[in-house]
Amino acid sequence: MTTPQQLLVQAAARNNAEWCAAMSRSHGLAGEFGTQAWAAPSRTPLYYPDAVTLVPGADRIALAARIDTTAPGASVKDSFADLDLTEVGFQVLFEAQWIYRPASTPAPASDLVRTVAGDPETLRVWALAWDDGDGNADLFRPELLDDTATFVLAGQSTDGRVVAGAVASRGHQVVGISNVFALDGGPDAAWPVVLDAVNWLSPTLPVVGYEQGEGLGAAIRHGFEPVGPLRIWAHCL
Repeated sequence: MTTPQQLLVQAAARNNAEWCAAMSRSHGLAGEFGTQAWAAPSRTPLYYPDAVTLVPGADRIALAARIDTTAPGASVKDSFADLDLTEVGFQVLFEAQWIYRPASTPAPASDLVRTVAGDPETLRVWALAWDDGDGNADLFRPELLDDTATFVLAGQSTDGRVVAGAVASRGHQVVGISNVFALDGGPDAAWPVVLDAVNWLSPTLPVVGYEQGEGLGAAIRHGFEPVGPLRIWAHCL
């Protein structure tokens, strides 16, 4: 029997797969949803997995066959942390927790102004703030703005600078949050304006995502609860 918590994890996993698919499409790569997983046939953008499992107990052989393991960088998001992919050449990269926050839970007050990137210029400004000098701002391409379920959320200071933000992926059951950042103060400084924006955009939907370490602690302090583990596997050439 599927428990309510398992249903939450399945909804979060599906939402995350849809976000990975949107990011991949913005780079000209079309993945495919199957009954057990979403997968892309060639290398996905930086930081994004080549496959995301959608149900517990996915067939690991079939899963590995759907992605390109001949080139460096292949990875799998094991959404239920229940697979052993060592036999198909993977090793655990890291583990994290899915998180959940009920719909319309009040957001803490924020000193920042919420905005949503709506054109290539504002997306670029957001991406440069998110990147913070690491050289990966080009990950967020203008084509991402064509996805009607994706909202690039920014928190602006009183002088108009983007100093915090996240990406919201709106699905039928949940809103997924990823790429949470703040230039100062870490995720604790970002969550108030991000949650305010989510409540404004989708007041009837619960919020999900995944975090680990200090990011998980910050999420819990802002009303999230852990609902289940996930595991990221990286392929070893």
